Amino acid sequence: MKTNDKNECIAKTEDEWDDDDFRKLTIDNKALNILLVSLDKTEYNLVRRCTSAHEVGKFLILTHEGTEQVKNAKLALLNRDYELFKMQPNESIKNLYNRLLDITNALLGLGKVFGKDELVRKLIGCLNDEWKPKVTVIEESKDLKVMEIEELLGSIMTHEVKLN
Repeated sequence: MKTNDKNECIAKTEDEWDDDDFRKLTIDNKALNILLVSLDKTEYNLVRRCTSAHEVGKFLILTHEGTEQVKNAKLALLNRDYELFKMQPNESIKNLYNRLLDITNALLGLGKVFGKDELVRKLIGCLNDEWKPKVTVIEESKDLKVMEIEELLGSIMTHEVKLN
């Protein structure tokens, strides 16, 4: 790119390219090839008209994440799912945790950040009434601010085995 006498950006003709322009083109072509070979057939067909790695990247982000309005709508729905998250009747701890991970991973992908103890508190808070005695023991014997989610999972999964 260069600027004309009106201070507008215009493309250089190929005759005007210098070594740096050729180097940038080579890097872009390599990046474009890496992107294209990593896509499945459906995604490839969506981006095959793109002429630069930057263009492919922008298109893929828009396709997978949507516009800012779509992201905000997704974020609102996922936040609602997170806030209303509860254990289903007869649900295993493994399935409960996988459902929670699905929601939290989607929220992470949209930029939500969780504190270390937030997921521990969410998991312990969503257990149903049959878990109240175990929840009380954990809350009284452990510092939930520093407890790792894996430690909590191990404890409640062990208790689940004993219940069944």
